[in-house]
Formats: sequence, C-alpha cells, structure tokens
Amino acid sequence: MHIVVVGLNHKTAPVEIREKVALGADDMAPVLAELKASPGVVEAALLSTCNRCEAYVAAPEYHPAVDSVLGLFARRGGILPDELRPHLYVHRNLDAVRHLFRVACGLDSMVLGETQVLGQVKEAYLSAADSQAAGKLVHGLFSQALAVGKRAHTETEISRNAVSVSYAAVELAKKVFESLEGKRVLIIGAGKMSELTARHLLASGVGQTIVANRTLEKARQMAAQYRGLGVAMEEVGRWLAQVDVVISSTGAPGLVLDREMVAEAMAKRRHRPIFLFDIAVPRDIDPAAGKLEGVFLYDIDDLENAVQANLRERQREAKKVERLIDEETRKFDTWLRSLGVVPLIKSLRRKADSICQAELQRAFHRLPELDERQRDVIEAMAVSVVNKMLNDPTLRLKEFANGENGDVYVDAVAQLFNLNPEAEEGR
Repeated sequence: MHIVVVGLNHKTAPVEIREKVALGADDMAPVLAELKASPGVVEAALLSTCNRCEAYVAAPEYHPAVDSVLGLFARRGGILPDELRPHLYVHRNLDAVRHLFRVACGLDSMVLGETQVLGQVKEAYLSAADSQAAGKLVHGLFSQALAVGKRAHTETEISRNAVSVSYAAVELAKKVFESLEGKRVLIIGAGKMSELTARHLLASGVGQTIVANRTLEKARQMAAQYRGLGVAMEEVGRWLAQVDVVISSTGAPGLVLDREMVAEAMAKRRHRPIFLFDIAVPRDIDPAAGKLEGVFLYDIDDLENAVQANLRERQREAKKVERLIDEETRKFDTWLRSLGVVPLIKSLRRKADSICQAELQRAFHRLPELDERQRDVIEAMAVSVVNKMLNDPTLRLKEFANGENGDVYVDAVAQLFNLNPEAEEGR
C-alpha cells in the first residue's frame, strides 16, 4: 500500500489557481466521499488552507491514485487537468510522510514556524475520521503528524519570535511592560495591519483597546470585533494622554501625530512613559517626538530589523525541527513496516494452530481409551511444540521487517507457507 500526497501551495500555484481548488468546511464531507470512491483510493484526507490544498491517500498503486486526485481537483476548479498538472507536487511513502510532518511543524508555511497550520492539520484529520475516509494508514499518519507538530513547538523555539511587523510591535510592547494585561492601547487606523495588531493585542490580554480612524463607523466596527472602543480621529489627542501604547498604521500622506501633540499629551501625563509604534509608510508620527522625555518611539525600520533578527533565529531553530522530523519519520517507517508483518504473523499462527488442533483431534479419535488428564497433557505438549517452533521465526520476522529488505522476507514467508493475510483480514 502506498501513501501519496498530491497538492498545490503558495510556492507552486498563483492565488487564482489556489482559490479555484480551495475547499470550505462544507465541502469536506462530499469531496472526501468522492475521493474515497475514486479508482485506486482506499483511504483519504484533505487539507485545505488559504495557502494550500492537499489530498493524502492510501492506495495499492501509485499512478491511478495521482490521476484520481488530479481529476478531482481539476473538476472542482473547472480547470483542464493538463493546465493544473504543472502546479501540483506529488510525494509518496516516506517522502509524503516527511512532507506532512514539515507542514504540521510550520516549515512549509509562508511564515516559517507559524502555529495555525497545526490546528488545520487536526481539522483535516477529524474531517477524514468523521467521513469514514480514514483507515489505519491515515489514522497513523495524521496522529503522528500532530504529535510531531506539538513536539516542534514545545521542544524548539521555532514559533517563539515574532516574524510579522504587527506581531513584533506587540511583542516589543510586552517586553517593555513585562505584561500588557490591564494596559490601554490606542490603535490609529483601521486597515488590515491595524486589524492584525488588534488581534495580537487581544490575545495578549490588554485592558482596553481604542481604535481611532477618519471614518468613525469603520473605527467602531473594528473595535467591536476586539471588545474595544471606536473613536474619531479628532479625539486622538485626548486619548494620547491616557494610554500606555500607541500603534499607528494609516495611509495618511502627512503626519498624524506631530511633536507638539505628543508634547502636550506628555505634559498632561506628567511625563509618565509612553511607547509609540509607527508602522506606517509614509510615517505617521513625527520622528522629533521620539526625543521628548518619557517618549519611546519605534518606526517600521526598527521593527523590520527585529523581524529579520527573529527570522534568522527561526531559521536556526528550523534545523533542530528537521532533525526531529528525521527521527519521527524513522519511527513512522518502523510502524509502517510492522503493518505488513503483523498480519503475516497472525496468519502463520492461525495456520499452525489450525493444523495442531486438526492433528490432535485425529490422534484422539484413534486413541479413545485416553482419559481427560492424558488428553490435556498431549494437547499441552502439542501446543508447546507449535509455540516454540514459531517463536524464533516470529522474532526474526519482526526484526527483518524493519530492515532494508524487510519486504523480501515478508513475501518469502508468505510464499513458503502459502499464506494470504490480506485476504484473511478481508473476510
């Protein structure tokens, strides 16, 4: 049985292709059912995020499985298979295993080491299980992938340094204050960067978030999502005197906060320190404000430098994660090989026990004068002979199964003893 992954991601396909193939939560069950019913597919799981769409299948043959996934993706996207094929990547067996482990650890993400994808891998696994598309291989593969992802994020620093400007601003504020719990934060601007910043702030436990924007309604809408207060841009000066942190990200052509506004606020604050993060281009905050007593001003370049330093640190940690993945891939390979030998051992045991019992019954039929105790002694002796005869072959089979030529030994034993464990398990 082969494990095959067929997919496309932000590295191989433009967004206009990815969005055609992408799967929503409501699509999972019907598409999994369609995939599992496709030629050559025995088990299946689907992983779909904003940056990737992948099908993991267990299949007796490699090429029919790939063709089935390609056909499914092409039909869903309304794309010709030949048009979609150049955007796909295909991995099988241990390469497929390693690929999923890297995905779960955030090594294959657009943001190195991000943690969100681990939750998405879990959702993919649960969808496959709920749809009864997952069998022994998919269960084993995804269970271990989740364990590998957790190990990566707990045993290394792969996800512990901010690698986005908005997150870096929040992390730097946390370092300055030790904790943002109970702190007041003013966000100036209600665009995408401001929204990302608000999300990080909420996760950090800020006491109150105030959102200021030129369009008051937009400020209120964004603030409502994050349990904050939306205010008009004209109120920034008043709030500047009350907050601990200001994060500004507008598209304004000129300065939003000049030196005089900050100086006036600092007089009202009695020079209690304030931290200003200017993540706008062009800049929102007058650089001269950073020279005022008690004002700590960081601009986009300061934050970008922190991000680059953190990214280099994540890249160093990624090497540790790769070694962890190597270790876990070997473990999975051992488990995978055992799947082939365990049914064979069971089949060998069943055949030996069947022969033993048949011969015992034949002997007892010829010796009717034996009493119950004598029959028990003879039966115990026969069972003991079978067990001792099978002990070494069983142990050696398990050893050989994990070796380089394990499949050869498994097949040889099956041929020598005329065993067909797959057919027996299917009965």
